[in-house]
Amino acid sequence: MDFIATPLAVSGSAVGGIVPFLVGVVLVGGLIWAVWWGRRLRSRESAPPRPEEQPRLPDSGPVGEVRERREPSEVPRSGNRLNPNQVRAEGNSSSHRAADQEAPTWDENSSGGFGSGGPGRT
Repeated sequence: MDFIATPLAVSGSAVGGIVPFLVGVVLVGGLIWAVWWGRRLRSRESAPPRPEEQPRLPDSGPVGEVRERREPSEVPRSGNRLNPNQVRAEGNSSSHRAADQEAPTWDENSSGGFGSGGPGRT
């Protein structure tokens, strides 16, 4: 079998190989610049805390969970709409401990939550 050699189109293959190469060079250059910029920004940040600067457990040991019932905050009743600065948020309103600290018990005559499948009160 004889193979027939066909001449390659030099101009088409040269452009077809140079463009992806140049795109690759630009991408690699962009990645190198991004790593350089990131290291430069990281060097400006403060160092992580040393072991002696880390928070420590109290001498009494870890703090346990505290469960208590709190009284709900009253919503102010007014005829006008409230602005966000007029609404008391959880962090800045004083709530107080409820007098009754017992957990609510299940009512035997109740069907449970909405959509629980029970027949409801009959």
